[in-house]
Formats: sequence, C-alpha cells, structure tokens
Amino acid sequence: MTETLKIDLYADNLGKTQAIATQLAQLVTAGTIMLLDGNLGSGKTTFMQAFGLALGISNTITSPTFTLIDEYTEGRLPLYHIDLYRLESPQIPSLHLEEYWRGNDFPLGVVAIEWASKLPNIPRQHLRINLSVPTRSQSNTNIFENPETFNLELDEGDLDDLEDDLPKDRHIELTAIGADHIEILRKFKHQFKHQFKYQ
Repeated sequence: MTETLKIDLYADNLGKTQAIATQLAQLVTAGTIMLLDGNLGSGKTTFMQAFGLALGISNTITSPTFTLIDEYTEGRLPLYHIDLYRLESPQIPSLHLEEYWRGNDFPLGVVAIEWASKLPNIPRQHLRINLSVPTRSQSNTNIFENPETFNLELDEGDLDDLEDDLPKDRHIELTAIGADHIEILRKFKHQFKHQFKYQ
C-alpha cells in the first residue's frame, strides 16, 4: 500500500494562501509533481503566482489556458506549468506530459498541473493541492461552480477582474503520495506548524 500524508489548512486571507505556496516553493525538489484542483475562482492561479515568485521566477505567472503549457527556467528549479481546463481527458495523452517528469527530454524540475482531475493517468508519486472556498463563503461564488450553465464564456483570466468580489479565505488540502513528496510535506508541517491553522 502506497504511503500517504495529508494536511488540511485554513487560510483566512489571500496573504496566507500565498504564504503557503511560498513555503512549499522553498521545499520542492527536482522531480516534484503538483496536481492542483479546485473550481474556477478557488485560487489555483494565485497559488501558482506566489509559488513561482518564491522559486525565483520574475515573470508573472498566468494560467496557460490557451497555450496549455508554460515553461519557466530562470528560477531555482525549472517550472512546467500545465493547464488542462479546456481539454477533455481523451485529448490529454497526446501532450505526452510524462516527458516533463521523466527528466530525459526536459531538465528535471517542478511540474504543476491545474485541473489535474482530468488526467487519465495520475503519476504514482505526487503532491495533490486542492483549493476550495469554505462553505460559509460560497454564496459569492456559486456562479463559478458550473460556468457552463451560463450563456457567457468564462475564462480563468476573466476572474482577475472579479477578484474583489470573491471571498479571500480558502480551505487548502495537501496530500502527498510517495516517499519524496511525503518528505516535502513533513518538512512543511515541521517548519511552519506555528504559522498556519491546521484543521
């Protein structure tokens, strides 16, 4: 049975969500795979922006909704940022995403996949990051739960203009599978146990 470690965090403001991403960026190693999930507006891009900045990436990270994959090589580790929002599961194998964590064709770095629930095959070892708005805050985000039910096209980038209307608190669930990713999460919990509220 594969070893698993899970941590539930509550961030009561945007700064704490960014701090969690920053702390993780200081601990990840070459070969880390991060699978990010959460509804539109849950904070995946905000998380990745803080993560990238902490890795030493000067360019502002945006979700590669249309380009699908953005590669950043200037930081402490290469970052491969992948967004599967516009794809269906049968389309994903043609991207050959596994090449990014094999380290043969690309320098081994950190692979971050948004909308990872669409992956037809989940990497055996990974760190899953699930962001959600706590129940009491969801009244302002119902429109983002199922955007396809509306007659307007919602892109992830459109949420930047609506950020002030979204709740700032987040429930962040971190689940590590595999020895290397569990070690990252153990270090995170040990080093920063006094900074964040655990649930």
